[in-house]
Amino acid sequence: MADDKRDAPRPFDVKTVEYLLKLMTEHDLGEVDLTEGEQRIRLRKRAAMVAPPAAPVAYAPAPVAHVAPYPVAHAPGAPAPVSAPASAGAAPAAASKNYLEIKSPMVGTFYIKPDPKKPDFVTVGAKINAKTVVCTIEAMKTYNPVTADCAGTIAEICVQSGDFVEFGTVLFRVDPS
Repeated sequence: MADDKRDAPRPFDVKTVEYLLKLMTEHDLGEVDLTEGEQRIRLRKRAAMVAPPAAPVAYAPAPVAHVAPYPVAHAPGAPAPVSAPASAGAAPAAASKNYLEIKSPMVGTFYIKPDPKKPDFVTVGAKINAKTVVCTIEAMKTYNPVTADCAGTIAEICVQSGDFVEFGTVLFRVDPS
């Protein structure tokens, strides 16, 4: 009887786990958490267990000890974290001003348009308020709107539409003045 239970189909068999691991690698995902009925599986890459997951870019040391998922002003005098792909001309200006940063609240694919045939949610120079939707992030076929949570003028768009972003990736820089 014990052998029958071992051979019974399970919702998360070895092939399923291997497939999920392949998808995690292909899409640079740090964690997958699935539930089917009463069965649950959570797969994490070792680097994903350290919070928050970091994008493969260099960061200057910052005196701030906490990480906020929503816009924060960086410390005066400290260079703003650089997030790829930032244009070469825009990065020095961003570092010299006290911009607010709109960061990704989740892992997924960044989209600047609500639909390929529609205009961008925002452009450089656009005036925004805390409730302005600035982009969507697609995760698991769900499009999640991202609001500005601050007011000002869009000074820089730090990622390209269609780029994969991690939690905490700087998406926009906002001039609060």
